[in-house]
Amino acid sequence: MKRLIPIAAALAVANATAEQLPMEHVLVSVPLHKQTAETALPVTVLSGDDLRRAASSTIGDTLNSTPGLTNASFGPGVGQPVIRGQQGPRVTMLQNGTSSADASTVSADHAVAVEPLLADSIEVLRGPSTLLYGGGAIGGVVNILDNRIPTSLDDPTTGLEYRHDTASSMDTIVARYEGSAGQFAFHADALYRDWDDLEIPGFAAGHEDEDHEGEEDHEAEEDHEAEEEHEEEKQRKGVIDNTGGRTKSLTLGSSYHFEDGFIGLAVNRLENEYGIPAGAHGDHGHGEDEHEDEHEDEHEDEHEEEGGISIVLEQTRYDAALHWHDIGAGLEVMRGFLAYTDYEHVELEGSGEVGTEYANKSWEGRLELVHKPIGSFHGVFGLQLVDGEFSAIGEEAFVPVTDSSEVGVFLMEDYHAGDWTFEFGLRYDRDERDPDTTASGSESYNAFSGSALALWSLSEQWSLGAALSRAERAPTTEELFSNVEATELEQLVEHAATGLIEIGDADLNTETSNNIDLSLDWQAGEHWVTVSVYFNDFKDYIGLMATGEEVDGVDVYLYNQQDAEFYGFEVDSEFGLAEFADGDLRLRLWGDIIRGEFDDGSDVPRLPPLRLGGKLSWSSDRWELWGSILDAGDQDRSGENEDPTEGYTRWDAGIDYVIPIGDSELVTFVNFNNISDEEIRLSTSFLREVAPEAGRSVEAGIRFQF
Repeated sequence: MKRLIPIAAALAVANATAEQLPMEHVLVSVPLHKQTAETALPVTVLSGDDLRRAASSTIGDTLNSTPGLTNASFGPGVGQPVIRGQQGPRVTMLQNGTSSADASTVSADHAVAVEPLLADSIEVLRGPSTLLYGGGAIGGVVNILDNRIPTSLDDPTTGLEYRHDTASSMDTIVARYEGSAGQFAFHADALYRDWDDLEIPGFAAGHEDEDHEGEEDHEAEEDHEAEEEHEEEKQRKGVIDNTGGRTKSLTLGSSYHFEDGFIGLAVNRLENEYGIPAGAHGDHGHGEDEHEDEHEDEHEDEHEEEGGISIVLEQTRYDAALHWHDIGAGLEVMRGFLAYTDYEHVELEGSGEVGTEYANKSWEGRLELVHKPIGSFHGVFGLQLVDGEFSAIGEEAFVPVTDSSEVGVFLMEDYHAGDWTFEFGLRYDRDERDPDTTASGSESYNAFSGSALALWSLSEQWSLGAALSRAERAPTTEELFSNVEATELEQLVEHAATGLIEIGDADLNTETSNNIDLSLDWQAGEHWVTVSVYFNDFKDYIGLMATGEEVDGVDVYLYNQQDAEFYGFEVDSEFGLAEFADGDLRLRLWGDIIRGEFDDGSDVPRLPPLRLGGKLSWSSDRWELWGSILDAGDQDRSGENEDPTEGYTRWDAGIDYVIPIGDSELVTFVNFNNISDEEIRLSTSFLREVAPEAGRSVEAGIRFQF
């Protein structure tokens, strides 16, 4: 309870006089273009200076210090976002409104093919958003907006940034240009990043301290100590081996603007190479054996001699967009999106031998039609089409080539009555999965989703929101068909990058979520508080569960279904404390907690712990100084056959200084990360036992915009 005291104190701070409210962010992810204060959807937006300070090399790490949002890292090269405990196929990653179409939902070691450092804003819809974006959004949506197809005709601007992070000797260079000529607008951006092995406190692989009783056999104790010494000799202290990498990205886009809208095209090329932490192929901490067998020793030594596994990712993406306003026939706005993504990555073993080659080629089309108000009703209806082929080819391929198609139609309406706003909607999806294997036939699913939301403006400062939703999600390719062709234990294929055997189930049913979300918002001038509480009842929840079994020393995980319940609490707040020295002193306090249980009473694995955070900042025209703390509790509800994680307290601080140069500005910044050099192991990560987060580091950079 003492961890909750700061949050309780925050709610009692600042009995301020109401002033004009700041300009609200207009939600691009919501077709009706609502402002954040005009919807009962639980929404998080990062933009402007807040985004630039939070932006990291991965989207998961960028969002990690936000209520309800955490990071599922797989070494420094991978950071998948977790929304209210949901990750992978339950979190839809969007790039300007259409799917990122990578392979991040297939496995925890696959990077999300988006770049936070190139984003103008990041919108997160927490909780089920299947009405807008289909079954993959049953946990939430993350939309990266980077204006690669320019939405307006602006004066030319150029931005350059360089930053260096000592944790992995990471160098990042970002360049961006936007301008216009006549009715044409142009966009170009480029990013280059390279980094070495990540520096950490102590050893990568954690060792539990065992209390050896006096009567314990002395020889057994010596064997235990010798085993620990052997493990430590296999890894360097203070470093996670095989975690360096390099990223290159280039985007070109243009749009033609006419009186009532614009049409545009963009192309992006992304190349990303990163190493998988060496410990991923050893013991994940799920077994109870005290000694490794001969096969497992040989398996680990082979990878060590070869230099470990690395992933080489390449993606080419083509986007087209049409925005047309006042088109007549009762329609207010039409938005059309078309994206083709050619994604592939290979898992290289040792000196360059290809283990498995993954590919995902997909088309996605989306049409949104906003009708003009009919009385007090205002709404949007639309169509979404997705067609793609996913393949994994090679000796270690564990998923057959699979064609997938998805068709979705949706309707959303809102109704205004005095101080009340009501939102409701329906969606139908038809999903088909057709694997190229005789072990299983084609599977098809019908999914129906609906929601009803209400927002009550109690006064100018207070509002109360409630959201009810029922959402359905069809199983994904990997959940259905992983190792489906194996008929004997010897035929089971290990996923080399994760060091696990994952077994799917072609008989999985559609997953159903019934969710209630309540929110209370208060805003008075520069002070605001948002409190949310939610309950999510899943029927036939699909989970990748540790079985506790091994095949030739490799842990076996199984996709299966059972009912589950999730419930949680989130609070976020910010207060203007004082004005002095020509600057503003502000305090932000936030916290979140989530619990998840299966129907049999066991805990859902890989959930985040109780977290409390705070940030104190002072800013003026030239300076910004800030310090933050994130306190995470122990996660002892780790799930069956999973190890618990210890809590941690992380301290960070930073200084920004702005130098005006004519109409331009030069910004220098220095961030001090994990100041106390805390050992941080994320409970949401598959590699928490062998790949902790970065230790103490300094990140410094310079940004010039003209």
